[in-house]
Amino acid sequence: MSSNRQVFSLYDSSPDSLFDICVDFIVNNINTITTVDPTSRLRILKDDVILPAEICEKFLNTYQRNTPINDNIANLFRDKLRTRLQSVRLRDSRITDQGFKLLMAHKPHRVELVQCEYLTHASLDTINSNNQNLISLKFGAVTHVISQDDILYKKRGYVFDAPNLRHLTIHCRGLILCPLVLVKNWSLLTHLDLSECAALSSIWALDRVKNLRSLVLHGVHWSKDMIEWITGLHCLRHLDLSQSNDRQGKYFNPNEVLSEIVLNLTELESLDISGTNLAGSGAAAVSTVQEGTSGNVETQVCCDIPGLVTRVNRPLEFLGLYGTHHGACKRHDIPAKMISGDANEEQILTAAVAYMERPAVLTRVLNDLYYLFRYEDNAYVGRALPVVLDAMDRHVSEKHIQISGSATLFYIVKGKERDRIGIKLKRRIITALLDGMEAHFGDDTMMRNGCLTLCQFKIPTDVLFEYERVVQILLNGVTDVTQEGFVQRIAIYLLNSLACQVDGKQKRFLGNHGAIGKMLNLISDRLERRVCDDVLEVAWSTMWNVTDETPQNCQRFLENRGMEYFLACLKSFPDKEELLRNMMGLLGNVAEVAELRPQLMNKLFLSVFYELLDSSSDGIEVSYNAAGVLAHMASDGPEAWTVDEPPRDLVLQRVAAAIERWDLHAERNINYRSFEPILSLLHARHTPQCQHWAVWALANLTTVYPDKYCTLVEAEGGVRLLSTLVNYQRPNEMIRKLACIVIHNCMKYASAVDPDSSPEPNSPGY
Repeated sequence: MSSNRQVFSLYDSSPDSLFDICVDFIVNNINTITTVDPTSRLRILKDDVILPAEICEKFLNTYQRNTPINDNIANLFRDKLRTRLQSVRLRDSRITDQGFKLLMAHKPHRVELVQCEYLTHASLDTINSNNQNLISLKFGAVTHVISQDDILYKKRGYVFDAPNLRHLTIHCRGLILCPLVLVKNWSLLTHLDLSECAALSSIWALDRVKNLRSLVLHGVHWSKDMIEWITGLHCLRHLDLSQSNDRQGKYFNPNEVLSEIVLNLTELESLDISGTNLAGSGAAAVSTVQEGTSGNVETQVCCDIPGLVTRVNRPLEFLGLYGTHHGACKRHDIPAKMISGDANEEQILTAAVAYMERPAVLTRVLNDLYYLFRYEDNAYVGRALPVVLDAMDRHVSEKHIQISGSATLFYIVKGKERDRIGIKLKRRIITALLDGMEAHFGDDTMMRNGCLTLCQFKIPTDVLFEYERVVQILLNGVTDVTQEGFVQRIAIYLLNSLACQVDGKQKRFLGNHGAIGKMLNLISDRLERRVCDDVLEVAWSTMWNVTDETPQNCQRFLENRGMEYFLACLKSFPDKEELLRNMMGLLGNVAEVAELRPQLMNKLFLSVFYELLDSSSDGIEVSYNAAGVLAHMASDGPEAWTVDEPPRDLVLQRVAAAIERWDLHAERNINYRSFEPILSLLHARHTPQCQHWAVWALANLTTVYPDKYCTLVEAEGGVRLLSTLVNYQRPNEMIRKLACIVIHNCMKYASAVDPDSSPEPNSPGY
């Protein structure tokens, strides 16, 4: 029985080991050590690569965390002189008999196969042919290496021919086996686990396993003969007779059966009777036990489990009582140091560790843990996290484990310990959530849990390491416009956050994977139903963020009839301030792209922008963005203004009038990553109104948010450009005044930060 006392250091910010970093890099860049064989088209190691056992096994374990092992990967280990495997552990693998043969040729010491559905009975011969070093063998669920043809095994006399085998585990639900022919040589076997095997009625006839230290018969139908056989295994230290089906756990005379087992197995340290009635009905009793070397001393003891009364003075190290009849785990006098059950946090965590490989039971345990964190304030995060993450990692395909695990993670990461969780642990939590969401994308509950839990992190900062995967999952979550559920709503909010404050590469990734089209689909749906809700507003906000300084996405907006949707929303919802602000912010991004401005040079579009100059919607934001769009269009010069209405001169006059009405100290609902588009307008000497809008924007932002924007102006050469504008040109007085305000703000901020430095106010030329 393994201990459940593993505790995470929540605030672990130590770097990953160089070994882990290198293996992760190789896994993610497989071409660094491999090439493709032109004949077989399979991957092979490069000629100068030699991998010792530690690296080979680490590579396999790391690789299959994200991608199933297949024959192509197995082929890397064909050369036994340049690779070495002492352990072969495959989980959720797509490897076939041929690929498995390459791995077994290394004659490993330990083999573990769980959910390897492409392996057939032929792999059993492969195991038996490479048996010299084999000491541990495990078959998990959905692995069909062992045939149902019991007659075949009886004829040859064995299933496994492994002369040095010590540990044998077979978790194959419904498998019918004759235990008598399981192993050719039983003499060294010390650990036998035949959980959920269907027919073991003859196991009692095994008289060659006297050295067994551990016997696990979880989910196996009991019989009187089996119990008599077990009581003769005097070397047993761990015995598991637990059941996940209550109906199978009913023994006749349970107190007598348990007492007989305990009296005969004097070396027993660990006992699991979960899901059975072996703990009795719960009637408390005072019993008398014999003590002393001659057994002539009688002592009265209290024990709430009658069958264990003889162990009161020598308590078991572990006792499994999870789901026992009559709630045995909630009793007081139990002769065991560690107990699995559901009475408290200690018992629940013990149960989770003990039943980590039993999905049906583990699901129930995780539900208990979920309710504990939902309703209790004193649950210990440091002990629960490794349990939940382990369960989710090992059972990605088990939907209910993922649902319970993700729900528990939600309460953990939003709880009082959230600020203590270090970056490494955050990453593991996020990866576990994404794995579960990917595996169960069609389940609304899983997607809801995952999205809600992701919202507890700093977006996008905490998820940048998995940015592309998060985006793809969330984009799938908003695809179906007919689903107005919570998942769609929260997914679009997360996407909006992921599009904000990231660089161009990530914005392009969003665009390349259809973010613009999916947002416009949502907008189209709302227009058809004449519904203006938060989804509509956030869809425009997301496109505003995605198009920021990203010309490709601006082009996608126009190509997908974005301007039609803009006009339709303006007509259908003219009084929705936030909607209008988001739409105009997006069009401001489009207008910054010189190549796209001719597509905006349309009488209808310009008339709308012209009218919005006088808008007081959302403070100055709509008017500001309308002026910005027109300023950029006018910056191309009079010859680029190809429409008669509205006239260019009249538009520019109205732009100037609007700018003069704005409050320079107005707080803004806007975020700039770069001032390059604004600074480019300072070169528009032919149109002072363009310069006017640019210097007002800079003056406002550096006045209201000096900490955020003064450094950006200086870094992008804005102070030098403005100094040139003031010193070498003759702008109107308002432009000069605003330019001086920006320069002063930047110099003042620089002086406050570092008294020995300040921005350079002069420039050699304009």
